Amino acid sequence: MPVRAVRGATQLEDDDRDHLLDRVAEMVLDVMASNGLAVDDFISVIFTATSDLVSEFPAYAARQLGFGEVPLLCARELEIAGSMPRVVRMLAHVETDLPRAELTHCYLHGAAALRKDLTHTREVPDDG
Repeated sequence: MPVRAVRGATQLEDDDRDHLLDRVAEMVLDVMASNGLAVDDFISVIFTATSDLVSEFPAYAARQLGFGEVPLLCARELEIAGSMPRVVRMLAHVETDLPRAELTHCYLHGAAALRKDLTHTREVPDDG
């Protein structure tokens, strides 16, 4: 089965642990649903977070979703002047029969503005 990389990103309203866990879980579940993936299809996931997010490791949200046997890594996003604040990104390596052009990369909330060039990018309404 081919190995593909699928991306996602989400923006938080503030650095609150529960909010971070909810937003990351939403992103991971959206990537899974949009691409017909199960936890067993994941080879590894790299999460990055901007330096203003320190309340929890983003990978913990994936662990709570059953990713206990999937290698997960958290890293700090580069601090570039003018970059979007409070963003968690993911790069997942998965086994899938989907052609690369049919993968759905999920950019949620304010992070949808990061990759308008991706045809599958979509905005998710904010809670509340």
